[in-house]
Amino acid sequence: MGLESCGWKVVFANDISQRKYEMYRGFFPDAADHYVVDDIFKLDPTQVPATDLATCSFPCIDLSLAGNMGGINGKDSCAFWGFVRMLRGQGRNMPPLLLVENVPGWLHSNNGADFKLTVQAINKLGYSCDVFTLDALHFTPQSRPRVFLVAAKPPVPKGGFTKILTRPSTLLSSRLRQSVVTNGLLSWFCSEVPSPPYLLAGGLSDIVEQMGDADSRWWPEHEVKRHLAMMEASHRRRVEQLSKGQRFTYRTFFRRRRKGEQRAEVRHDDLAGCLRTAVGGSGKQFLIRAGKGTVAMRAMTPREYARLQGVPDEYSIAADGVQALTGFGDAVCVPAIGWIAANVLNPLTQMRYSAKER
Repeated sequence: MGLESCGWKVVFANDISQRKYEMYRGFFPDAADHYVVDDIFKLDPTQVPATDLATCSFPCIDLSLAGNMGGINGKDSCAFWGFVRMLRGQGRNMPPLLLVENVPGWLHSNNGADFKLTVQAINKLGYSCDVFTLDALHFTPQSRPRVFLVAAKPPVPKGGFTKILTRPSTLLSSRLRQSVVTNGLLSWFCSEVPSPPYLLAGGLSDIVEQMGDADSRWWPEHEVKRHLAMMEASHRRRVEQLSKGQRFTYRTFFRRRRKGEQRAEVRHDDLAGCLRTAVGGSGKQFLIRAGKGTVAMRAMTPREYARLQGVPDEYSIAADGVQALTGFGDAVCVPAIGWIAANVLNPLTQMRYSAKER
């Protein structure tokens, strides 16, 4: 969705999940022409047509600070090596550009060794790498920082890791800076990436689906009281203060385990936390509506998840609730990818074609 908004055309896609395919097909009716449902380690590289770009958003569960930290060779995150295998198997048809995405835990995993391994593996395929951080909060009211690695075959823009280090903090977190410095001997280049739009200060209220008090999706009173009791005093006071307002105010919260107890933790602002899959009690994000002397709670809806990921309302959501929440929780923010396409991928492609013409 993000790439095609900037002139790209998807000619091949893969995921191991049949349900992800069904959700994708609901958005893109031509899915059967290019989408293969299978384990990436079982795919034949010759199935993949020659392209200008290959993207990889591999499972984060073994890298995420909220996951099991099994590392790049863990049960799920090892899918990255399936991507490398596919590229290597393409030989001369290997695309000139790559875009690889994952959570900030990618930089921390195994004390930074996993990030180094991924960059080394891509270097060995003949690519130089650029890397930056980008938060969905520049585009939608969702705090969702991610690491994006762009790889390119020669020719590439001038400037190695030292030029990457001159980027603003919006594109270069302190941890990424440390990772790049530590791995300065690897093959790097630096794109002329502009600063992204300012971070949003609010907007959650604008994406909330409005529903009446009688809607069955609102929790019964005893569930509301139970979750209020699960809050630390400061969080409970925050909700109680909002309930005294003359209009409705919305806040999101997660359920988390703290010191062996389940807690309900409420954001202080008009923003959503990072969307996750709907698997497990802490995976879902919940919504509070407070004001006019009342407090109401419910799970967020698939449409709200879609809006937080930048998916326009004209795309219908046929998947059931959990399936849709999981799909959107695993996805990347659409306008963030559109921004990368417009400001990084398209200029790199134009540079390559200009070089060929010369």
